[in-house]
Amino acid sequence: MHTVAVLALDQVIPFDLSTPLEVFARTRLPDGRPGYQVRVCAERDEIDAGLFTLRARWGLEGLRDADTIIVPGVADPTAGVSPAVRDALRSAAADGTRIASLCAGTFPLAATGLLDGLRVTTHWIAADLLAAMHPDLDVDPDVLYVDNGQFLTSAGAAAGLDLCLHMIRRDYGSAVAADAARLSVMPLEREGGQAQFIVHDHAPAPQGSDLETLLTWLRENLSRILTLADIAARSGTSTRTLIRRFREQTGTTPLQWLHRARVRQAQHLLETTNHSVERIATQVGFGSPTAFRDRFKRTTGVSPQSYRRTFS
Repeated sequence: MHTVAVLALDQVIPFDLSTPLEVFARTRLPDGRPGYQVRVCAERDEIDAGLFTLRARWGLEGLRDADTIIVPGVADPTAGVSPAVRDALRSAAADGTRIASLCAGTFPLAATGLLDGLRVTTHWIAADLLAAMHPDLDVDPDVLYVDNGQFLTSAGAAAGLDLCLHMIRRDYGSAVAADAARLSVMPLEREGGQAQFIVHDHAPAPQGSDLETLLTWLRENLSRILTLADIAARSGTSTRTLIRRFREQTGTTPLQWLHRARVRQAQHLLETTNHSVERIATQVGFGSPTAFRDRFKRTTGVSPQSYRRTFS
């Protein structure tokens, strides 16, 4: 069974601490078995968690045989880590353990040097501080999480849920992750498409906006070759007005939104069918397999074949 060790540091943020405990502990495989064994580890017998004192069942030795270590956020991100914690995390990393941080947990993880040279994220309000404290990091404040393979980082609060569900999907596939998402009353993909390999730099249109009906129609017609004029005609507006509304409500253009929606649908087909890449390219509305491969890799960072090998 996959073991997840959650490292409780002094001034741990309770929300960040509880997120992986609840998500991983409630994950079930198709046959009903638990997907994870979850433990809380701490350097000392008692840890200051702000409004309460935490007593963990495991010490730092609980990190040694873990498959995944989670570092939740801390109230004072400038506090650093003790030599014992630093050495424990470095030792685990040397053994190949997957290590993820939630919110301001990127700060103590960065203090170990393990993230040097990597693209990372944290809560947007602390991104500038992280970049100033650790100039060797490539800090991206606009994404929900970053997956570097062995090391993963997430933005604040609910983005920790996104990252936990992403790791479940990596470990057990989309069906198990979708079940975990339902138990958490959390969409596996954020509305507007929080696809698991896509880092979104624009927000989706909110429910109730005047674009909602149009976006639903676009999702239902991804296989069609649609021009900007076609979309404007469907919305009953000029192309200029359409572009303005999209930028105001989604932060992107209609065609960019459409490209992302097509890639998300392609991800679903790659995971759940044996259709060829060429057939999927047609199903999601790309003019050619070459155009599909180029757009898919540009959006996700991997080829369709690599994505299928990981998530099918």
